[in-house]
Amino acid sequence: MTDLATANQLFFDPTGMNRNAVEDLVSNALRDADDGELYLEYRQSEGFSFDDGRLKSASFDTTQGFGLRAVVGEATGFAHASDLSERAIRQASNTVKAVQDGHSGVMALPPAGANRALYRDDNPLSEIPFDAKVKALTEIDSYARAKDSRVVQVSVSLAGSWQGVEIIRAGGARAGDIRPLVRLNVSVVVEENGRRESGSHGMGGRTGYDFYLEEDTWKSAVDEAYRQAVVNLSSIAAPAGEMAVVLGPGWPGIILHEAVGHGLEGDFNRKKTSVFSSLIGERVAAPGVTVIDDGTIPNRRGSLSIDDEGTATSSSTLIEDGILKGYMQDRQNARLMGVEPTGNGRRESYAHMPMPRMTNTYMLGGDRDPEEIVKSVKKGIYTANFGGGQVDITSGKFVFSCTEAYLIEDGKLTAPVKGATLIGTGSEALKKVTAIGNDMALDSGIGTCGKGGQSVPVGVGQPTMLIEGLTVGGTA
Repeated sequence: MTDLATANQLFFDPTGMNRNAVEDLVSNALRDADDGELYLEYRQSEGFSFDDGRLKSASFDTTQGFGLRAVVGEATGFAHASDLSERAIRQASNTVKAVQDGHSGVMALPPAGANRALYRDDNPLSEIPFDAKVKALTEIDSYARAKDSRVVQVSVSLAGSWQGVEIIRAGGARAGDIRPLVRLNVSVVVEENGRRESGSHGMGGRTGYDFYLEEDTWKSAVDEAYRQAVVNLSSIAAPAGEMAVVLGPGWPGIILHEAVGHGLEGDFNRKKTSVFSSLIGERVAAPGVTVIDDGTIPNRRGSLSIDDEGTATSSSTLIEDGILKGYMQDRQNARLMGVEPTGNGRRESYAHMPMPRMTNTYMLGGDRDPEEIVKSVKKGIYTANFGGGQVDITSGKFVFSCTEAYLIEDGKLTAPVKGATLIGTGSEALKKVTAIGNDMALDSGIGTCGKGGQSVPVGVGQPTMLIEGLTVGGTA
């Protein structure tokens, strides 16, 4: 969380803006609105790409700006600019006032204060010198190429950002946050007998670079990427048809995020465009299925001390033992639906309006031994890693591609398969869950979620899970 001195150093002292004058501008701009805020942002970001044995690119960027929003019922007036000045904010206020014509709203109370910090507030970009970062990338590349003569290509990327935000409301209420974010990703391509396959592994979180540039850490990322690539060298064409599917722990929770999570966001349900609309209290999943969205886990990629409206994030139970309990809410949709916001109002940057979004979304573990779950399947597939996917919010239908999967034959994992896709409907798939493992795990910190043209970092997770009768698309 930012203190007043830090906020002044980021937004007021460098720009010459007067805090009292800015607060007066905000109060005047939102005089007849139901809700709204001035969102100030300062961000530093950098990225390194190491490919073909050399540093391919290195970038550094600094951005700053504001977004001013007035909310009137279901309507929103919004203006943004990269110019942090009283003049620009005054011009923006003229824009957002237009949505308030003929309306006399009562400004919603500001969010309660959140006296907590879920992550460090120092700048990871300045902790480690440029040369040290390049040296680490060179060592990662060399280690990967020395793994095996079959390794023909190695790609390594390192990215970090440091974001400061302050949210100012009518009457002078304020909240702020300092947010670090880093990510390391390794991709390895192997070739044997003219066949090329790849594997990749990434990790990250709201921390500094130090952990990820430790030798043991990056070696584990290389080892995992290499392992996946070698496994794929012996993969066979995936079968097609309806069959039992066992999803592994951790990153496979991305299917839960896409196929179910988006359908539980407040805006889709207020507008009744989600398959889960008006089903609070109804069974939407098999017994034992409990789904949580939790933005309060320290240092996780999807966590936030406060959301982008200033509301403290929370741990929200969305589905409990198969029964739908609630939705993820920002302030606008919560007010229109007569419920409390859950701290899920998120935006990509100052140039975007907030909307209800996931943070870290995961399924709780059960009581089954993962090995016993696999042994219980006579014929099916086991999925360990996923690539891209698509979901239709209205119907809940999804399609996901598997980047690492195996046949299950008579209770044993046998040949790896390539080209497998999972096809189904989120709500129906959850009803077909017949076994939940005791090995719940969160992903390694690589998730990015897109919605409405905005991208935000997220986390996912789940235990090993058996779904009976899921459609598998394949080429065999």
